[in-house]
Amino acid sequence: MALMSTFTSINLPVTNVEQSKVFFTGLGFELNPQFPENEQSAAIVIGDNLQVMLFTKELLKSLTQKEAVDTEKYAQMTIALAFESQEKVDEIVNTAVSLGGKSYEEPEDYGFMYHWAFEDLDGHMWAINYMKADAAQG
Repeated sequence: MALMSTFTSINLPVTNVEQSKVFFTGLGFELNPQFPENEQSAAIVIGDNLQVMLFTKELLKSLTQKEAVDTEKYAQMTIALAFESQEKVDEIVNTAVSLGGKSYEEPEDYGFMYHWAFEDLDGHMWAINYMKADAAQG
């Protein structure tokens, strides 16, 4: 049997936890009530078994003993999420931009997948996708 995690938490450094909470809840995600939130951290539920922990850069450095990546220069990772429709992809990216994020690509239709992407307030890259069931079957 393959090794399978039952829960995933992605830890992201942010400049301002409160502003990031407003951004992510504005996208429609919810705060995780099981994790304490304060000026230095908050947990955002992204899916059934996925959350993003928002940590101030200072707190993340104290936990990792490493500096946060300068997202103006470097892409440490891209967080890719799939949603139920092309319209939902467009809605999420347009909402992210309206909340202060940036679109960093034009929408692309690959036939089997529709893709668009944005950067959040701290320059973390989010790839928002819709996997077309009929294209995947064909």
